[in-house]
Amino acid sequence: MSNSDIDLPDSTGRRMLRLAIILVFSLLVTPVSAQNHDCAGPHFATGSGHYALEGGPGRRDKCIEVYYHLPQGFSKDSPVILVVPGAGRNGGDYRDAWIDASEKYNVLVLSPSFPEEHYPRFWNYNLGGMIFDVEISGDPRRISDYSISTNPEEWILGDLDRIFNSAKKRLGVNASSYDAFGHSAGGQFLHRMAIFHLEHQAQRILAANSGWYTVPVFDDRFPYGLDGSIATRETLAQAFRAPLVVFLGERDDGDETRGHLASSPEIDIQGDGRIERGRYFYDRAAKTAAEIGVELGWEKVVVPNIGHDYRRMSQAAAKYLYAAK
Repeated sequence: MSNSDIDLPDSTGRRMLRLAIILVFSLLVTPVSAQNHDCAGPHFATGSGHYALEGGPGRRDKCIEVYYHLPQGFSKDSPVILVVPGAGRNGGDYRDAWIDASEKYNVLVLSPSFPEEHYPRFWNYNLGGMIFDVEISGDPRRISDYSISTNPEEWILGDLDRIFNSAKKRLGVNASSYDAFGHSAGGQFLHRMAIFHLEHQAQRILAANSGWYTVPVFDDRFPYGLDGSIATRETLAQAFRAPLVVFLGERDDGDETRGHLASSPEIDIQGDGRIERGRYFYDRAAKTAAEIGVELGWEKVVVPNIGHDYRRMSQAAAKYLYAAK
């Protein structure tokens, strides 16, 4: 058979060549995006590791990195703690701060990192994605105008439940609930979760050394207060029954230099330092609870001789949660 017997017409040949190139290119580039390999889901081995979990509704391709420590003595009856990192989104470092406690108390540690590329700026993390269309004026950490999201599906406050449930299913954990510890920006995330994500599965929530708070009063606009949010007297009464612990470092005061402490007229009314702001938050919550005729189920705990130090606050939290009382 001569070459002419198998030659295609020029136009057909060029078209076939283009299709072949497109096919090869698609095979090279589509597995990650189409099959979402980056968000492959939980996998565990004894010791420390990490995996990526897909984001919530409307954010499936925005992976959350989950850093874990599975202790040597792990069993299906082991407790689970979600450790929410500060503004650095450094879940690996926060996971590492809990390794000793994980081994000592046989606790599964899961520390999520919400990457800046997918969850940019503090309002998509500290504030749980509860505001949008944000305008900045001057200080890049100070917002001048914004819209408030009243759709919980747009928030990330429910992601801790998803992380817990996916790990529970993978490992066959018997626990129906988890503990949560968050420091600094992580503390901001957690106290807002306690107020607004009422169906959470957390049995104890330690919000540690938050820079500032959404104070449970209806006179101030969200995120400083509840005005404009979905909160009502009824939902707030339910939130006041949440197992929230305002966990404060005694020396995280106005003289502490570690970490960025936000400042604005709306925030500064809460106090000069994080411990003052935590006390203000708790006291105003107690006052609001009395006004609406319910008992405040929250606690306030001051840890002696610790400032804005997530490692030492993690150690104190582990002792508070798991040491024999």
